[in-house]
Amino acid sequence: MKQIHLYVLSLLLLVSCAQGQSKDYSFAKLPALKPGEAVATFAGGCFWALDEGMNQLKGVREVISGYAGGTTKNPTYEQVSTDETGHAESVQVYYDPKVITYAQLLDAFFAGHDPTTLNRQGPDVGRDYRSIAFYRTPEEKAEILAAIKRTNESKHYANRVVTEVTPLTVFYPAETYHQNYFAQHPNQPYIQGVSLPKVEKLRKAMAGHLKNNTALTMDQ
Repeated sequence: MKQIHLYVLSLLLLVSCAQGQSKDYSFAKLPALKPGEAVATFAGGCFWALDEGMNQLKGVREVISGYAGGTTKNPTYEQVSTDETGHAESVQVYYDPKVITYAQLLDAFFAGHDPTTLNRQGPDVGRDYRSIAFYRTPEEKAEILAAIKRTNESKHYANRVVTEVTPLTVFYPAETYHQNYFAQHPNQPYIQGVSLPKVEKLRKAMAGHLKNNTALTMDQ
């Protein structure tokens, strides 16, 4: 069984998030905030799963995949994948705080990835896959720290949370082909083997806040 597990893992490595290349190198554009809308930014491993998971929450209008947390200006996916830019694969969430609160988004974030693994998520290894909760205000920082405390006290994970709590300086949208990648490539091996379980984990934790309660399947 261990040999089978290692074989499957090696196959996933071959089709990991860093392998999702495309000839379309145009960049997505950030949407304008609508009246009463708020924005939140998170990094939790490959952005394909977090993009999909956050998109399924009531009150979330749009999610943009991109890069944050580093120093390189206007980075490309190839640059971020070298693990030398300081950036992590991230998502920016545009939401209605009257429908879903920032604290609830944090619950979804901590449920949708493993916040206890340092600089890796599953087969993806490197600081570009690290866990980060970005804040824009002192109030958001306090809510992040409270969410980390809740997560640690819940004993849901065997180890303690190592998520970075970082002020947001700039968020760079990723290339167009990364946007809604999960929904557009449901049968891609990495999506099925790595991303889908993370999305289902988020959905289970946020069952009362989903736009659609129908369970995802491998062949959707």
